[in-house]
Amino acid sequence: MEEITFTRDTVLSDIHLHIPHKRHLMVRLNAVGQPVFQTQFKILWENNVLDAASSYQESEQEKNKDSKKTQELGSEDGSLFTKHKKTHMQVIEVLLDDDGDLEVERRPQSHSGKDESQTCSRNVVCPTILTIGSIEQTEEEEPVYSTRDVVKIEHTMATTLEDVGKQIWRGAFVLADYILWQRDIFRGCTVLELGAGTGFTSIIMATVAKTVYCTDVGEDLLEMCERNVVLNRCLTDATGGQVKVKELDWLNQFCKDTEASYSWTEDDIADLYDQTTVILAADVFYDEVLTNALFETLSRITHNLSNRCTIYLSVERRFNFTIRHMDITCDAYNHFRNCLNSFENDSNGKLKWTAMEIEPVFPQFFSYEREHLELWKIISAPLT
Repeated sequence: MEEITFTRDTVLSDIHLHIPHKRHLMVRLNAVGQPVFQTQFKILWENNVLDAASSYQESEQEKNKDSKKTQELGSEDGSLFTKHKKTHMQVIEVLLDDDGDLEVERRPQSHSGKDESQTCSRNVVCPTILTIGSIEQTEEEEPVYSTRDVVKIEHTMATTLEDVGKQIWRGAFVLADYILWQRDIFRGCTVLELGAGTGFTSIIMATVAKTVYCTDVGEDLLEMCERNVVLNRCLTDATGGQVKVKELDWLNQFCKDTEASYSWTEDDIADLYDQTTVILAADVFYDEVLTNALFETLSRITHNLSNRCTIYLSVERRFNFTIRHMDITCDAYNHFRNCLNSFENDSNGKLKWTAMEIEPVFPQFFSYEREHLELWKIISAPLT
């Protein structure tokens, strides 16, 4: 298979930088010819999280002790630092040439004529095809792991902007962390996820919730999402949670076309309006038009719900240099905050919304970086 190439139009998630896999394995080609990979994400349950936090605190304490000890020694005998400084300079002098330049030992370049085992270990990693099959075949396959500690997700690795939903993003992880931390809050509820992508957050939610409506657009994306639901039934079946993959275009109403694979029935829509108490959206705020459409969808759906609803939104602050400002800006995030403010101040309807940011101090159940990630909670109250 040809090597994957990246162009200026390619968007690549950084979530896999923290996956300790030597290579990513391709499992199939989707309907539009894109390579689809499968990655297994290990869940770090409470003990692991607490152990990690304890180890971190102990490490920080040791660093502080060493630093304090060094300062005390230095204050008692300033010659100690002079001695270490001289030793350090002697080591550096050994590495300098006659002209005072630092001599750096470089690895020998590998040549095509040499045996592969003698070349440098930095080889190009190419995807390997494991299986190509349908959803039914995936369901019958024996899973590599059948415990509650692993989430298996099919996804793409690099796409154009319009297909970013087929990748996995850090915003889904921080929202999944919060769900696992606050399991009692979501236990037994009915949930709607907007822009679910690969279905990662919906699958995590289904480990505690009763029903999760996992929604997005595009038959190929929804098929991938359905396959991921099947791959992780060992997680959701244990608690009785159900994930229903449905098409929901924010610019239109519910898809009721009986010919469509992921359309809504009247019973589905009635159940959604009668039972839903939680709405999720993970890292979908990267385009101003779509952000506007999302908040319009939130307003439209919540005003038709029978119960009061809580909305959870994760967002990443992405910084870019723009010609318009000739500076580094965060346009997509700023537009999200403006829309959030307008959503709170909207007086047209029967609900009043109040938004609050959730500080990311809760345990981390997945391996990723939380830098520039935010989690927002929006609660409703009836207007009097």
